Amino acid sequence: MEKKDYRYLYKIDSPDDLKQLSRTELQVVCNELRDFIIDEVSRNPGHLGSNLGSVELTVALHYVFNTPYDRIVWDVGHQAYGHKILTGRRDRFHTNRKLGGICGFPSIFESEYDAFGVGHASTSISAALGMSVAALMKKEDRRKIVAVIGDGSMTGGLAFEGLNNTSMDKNDLLIVLNDNQMAIDPVHGGITQYLVDLTTSATYNKVRYKTYRALRRFGLMSDNAKKKVQLLGNSLKATLTHQSNIFEGLNIRYFGPVDGHDVENLVRVLEQIKDFKGPKVLHCITTKGKGYTPAENSATEWHAPGQFDPASGTRKKGSDQPSAPLFQTVFGETLLELARSNEKIVAITPAMPSGCSMNIMQKEIPQRVYDVGIAEAHSVTFSAGLAKEGMIPFCNVYSSFMQRAYDSIIHDVALQKLNVIMCLDRAGLVGSDGATHHGVFDLAYMRCIPNITIAAPRNEHELRNLMFTVQQAALGPFVIRYPRGKGYLIDWRNEMEATEIGKGECLKKGDKLAVVTIGVMANPALEAIKKVEAGLDVRIGLYDMKFLKPLDTHLLREIAGEYSQVITIEDGVINGGFGSAVLEYFADSNLEVKVRRMGVPDRFIEHGTPEELYAEIGLDADGIERVIREIVA
Repeated sequence: MEKKDYRYLYKIDSPDDLKQLSRTELQVVCNELRDFIIDEVSRNPGHLGSNLGSVELTVALHYVFNTPYDRIVWDVGHQAYGHKILTGRRDRFHTNRKLGGICGFPSIFESEYDAFGVGHASTSISAALGMSVAALMKKEDRRKIVAVIGDGSMTGGLAFEGLNNTSMDKNDLLIVLNDNQMAIDPVHGGITQYLVDLTTSATYNKVRYKTYRALRRFGLMSDNAKKKVQLLGNSLKATLTHQSNIFEGLNIRYFGPVDGHDVENLVRVLEQIKDFKGPKVLHCITTKGKGYTPAENSATEWHAPGQFDPASGTRKKGSDQPSAPLFQTVFGETLLELARSNEKIVAITPAMPSGCSMNIMQKEIPQRVYDVGIAEAHSVTFSAGLAKEGMIPFCNVYSSFMQRAYDSIIHDVALQKLNVIMCLDRAGLVGSDGATHHGVFDLAYMRCIPNITIAAPRNEHELRNLMFTVQQAALGPFVIRYPRGKGYLIDWRNEMEATEIGKGECLKKGDKLAVVTIGVMANPALEAIKKVEAGLDVRIGLYDMKFLKPLDTHLLREIAGEYSQVITIEDGVINGGFGSAVLEYFADSNLEVKVRRMGVPDRFIEHGTPEELYAEIGLDADGIERVIREIVA
């Protein structure tokens, strides 16, 4: 690839290099940084829109603050590409999200500039508050702590919990709200800018502080009175700007909104407020996809667009040959198909209508689809309320994100035996987003909960049949988990039929060895078995259990009577999952069967393509073939 002739970017290896430039040169740096991100992401897919929108903010923060001594905590990480490029990872950025390359999100194991590891939303305020309190406790008064939150993360409950404590605990936290207008409506106007200029003015704040000290010296200003004066000031500001916000209600000093793409003004404002004592918020208005017209015009589509031509904005398409659909597409189409004939079906998603294809139903029956924002626990309890009143809620949450709703699953759904259908998209290893997004824990964390049914379809027909089954009768809490990516059947739109709950299936009879799988792992297992049988005089059995809970114990007892050895295969953590359940049944039933468990090992799996990752941990067809040969040879 030809290296572009950037005036500044290739000379910036750390924020110290950035600080050598004048303020007037920073916009050129922003332009180069934006161009670099577009160029890199066009070839190596990643998150585009959010990162383009945060370029000026990133440059200003690293220009003003003394990182890594000062801490910048990014929320989600969708907006941190510029941060990575400016902090010594520019020349490695082409490895972003690739196996062995840099992570797509900030990671404390990757760089000292990554103050906190992220990947899930709404964590920045809580983590940064902890750092700010720690700095005061350690008497590190010069250390500044900044939380950068945005891209919808303010809809998450954890963000509000963090705000609540920020307003109560002694701290000097600066919260930068990167408002890309996807969640909060901005207010513009002359009086707003006037108040920004006034409240961030060094002179204004010196007078404000001296007045407070004088009044306190003469006994005219107590802490309680100070709070009342702050409330009065906030009320006056709300009256003049015709707006109010939660920060002022919590007595957190609020500055803004400011133009998040005016880098010189951002630097000025940050320099003026960075030393203010107490918690404070800087509200920046940005545009998702800023500087790249296709991304500005279609924020959802260009959040993570895949490969594209940066000059024309044309997204590259795959082969025109017929192929199996995405599992999430099958889910979305089937949900609409069922909802047309069952008016009790309601769809709920925490901010992922496009990702989980619930937007298909949303377009036709919008009044029965609820996008509740980045609020996984709420999505589950909201679904529980719907179920209590006789509705049939399909609550679709990515497997990794459902971890955040664990208490709601137990307390609000399972305990009350409510008919909530929890559809876990992105189960298994998801690929380039890495450890924070892999859906490998759900089999283990779900199976210990009473009153719950857990199913995993091996293909699209099985997924459709399960969805058809659960909306026919109240079966109580029900989990259907399926992977990211393409399925296995081109002709996927079958005539749906009911699935017998807790019933597995023999896909192939054998003699010495039985391979017992759950979910899509039946597919690479069958491929491996065919390879082994083609070269050895042996017959290997294959059984798809379909359900983790209830287990088909009748089928397991049958297997124990016909085979001396069993391999269990799952695309979840090996500790406490499907294989453990099979082992427990054999042990409790005094059935003497040798069991070899295959699953995700007891470590966090990093980023790479799903194919690379499954091969790395031996869960692809070749890895399964090797284990089978070890046993039958």
